[in-house]
Amino acid sequence: MAPCYFGDRSSSDTVVRLRTSDGRDDWLYCHSHILIEKSKYFADRLSEEWPTCQILDSRNCVEVYCQESDFDSHVNVLRLFYVKENSRDDIWHGVRNALGILRVAVELECSQIVTACVNYLEAVPWEETEEEEILKAIPGMGSQVLPVLSRLEPVNPLAIMRIFRAAIQLATSSPPLDMNGLKTSAQEQLEYMLTEDDDEPLLKADDEIRSEVKQCMSRLFARFNSFLESLFCESSELASETLHILQFYLSDLSWACQILTKLEIMRDLVICWMDASDKVVKIVHPSNPEPNGETIKMTLKTVEVASKVLESIAYGNVILPASKRLHAVKVWLPYVRVAKAAIDSATSSGDETLELKVDGELWQSLEPTFVSLVLTLPSGDQAEILTEWLGNNYIRYPDLTEAFDVWCYRSKVAKRRLTILDGNHGRSSTP
Repeated sequence: MAPCYFGDRSSSDTVVRLRTSDGRDDWLYCHSHILIEKSKYFADRLSEEWPTCQILDSRNCVEVYCQESDFDSHVNVLRLFYVKENSRDDIWHGVRNALGILRVAVELECSQIVTACVNYLEAVPWEETEEEEILKAIPGMGSQVLPVLSRLEPVNPLAIMRIFRAAIQLATSSPPLDMNGLKTSAQEQLEYMLTEDDDEPLLKADDEIRSEVKQCMSRLFARFNSFLESLFCESSELASETLHILQFYLSDLSWACQILTKLEIMRDLVICWMDASDKVVKIVHPSNPEPNGETIKMTLKTVEVASKVLESIAYGNVILPASKRLHAVKVWLPYVRVAKAAIDSATSSGDETLELKVDGELWQSLEPTFVSLVLTLPSGDQAEILTEWLGNNYIRYPDLTEAFDVWCYRSKVAKRRLTILDGNHGRSSTP
């Protein structure tokens, strides 16, 4: 049989009349034996059981109605009938075009083209918008096209746990500096995996997850403490590389606060940070030496970690004795005062080389945290803190007026309250 070509009117014996509701009406010259071989739809339409109208030169005519948006895809499918099967890999012209062809091929029951489209879509990368289109279109096409969605199927929980372990180990490690981008990516994805948004978390915070996180975090804390100890052995000013390493540790701890808060296991980090507080304040102090861009960045990161730790203590998420809470206030209240002044000065200086990303809620949340923390202390310790605050040059921030008001009220009514309590106690003990 001589080779046939799509659109060759001289050899065509069948016209596919492609029509739309908008009035478009194209005559496509085809060959019945190819239509019958490639499409069950056309095989049925051209069978003896189906009444077929005759047109020009005794040609058969098959009318096909379609949406205007699918018109080109219908033409492409008819063209593909004439392309050898092993020559189709490079003719899809992108995901959207292939998806349109697949939609028509399913409608016209063209099994070979459906298979070729599925193989193509399953193998190539998708853009985000293309992925959304595929998700809308594929489920309504039947089981034969479902392999396209294989990359989007839910993952086995064991596989999720394995990738979680690998990611948490990378996220809490100390890799070479050129791998910090990879570590940051792992940290971001771990936080995403544990976050509940429109969807449930990818991982539920069970005992196995908490245990794995605790082990990795304990190794991070140990390395951080060892690093601080090594810094105290250096008598000279910290080298630039050392400052970078310290900043990476502070970033890791800031991220760790997010993860441990989600898992409700902040206690170990709080204890670690409180034990290291005196060292951290001496090393990363905005006035020691004269602050520069690097020290200001580290100061901000230090305040971020301290804020999350102090919140856990102040609001009762981590229970510490009064002596520890008092120590937290005495260490971090003076530090935050000076840090805010230094950071505000740096951000208002107009230095374009200093890229500081200051969360406006950081300072707003720290103030009530200190108020709450002060009010949990014994009244004598409160008096000591408030006396120092009232005489300090940085009295404006943090503003402890609320704590002062509560302390004054409690102190004034203390004798009357305790007298009532003593009276009630005496009556209750009378036989």
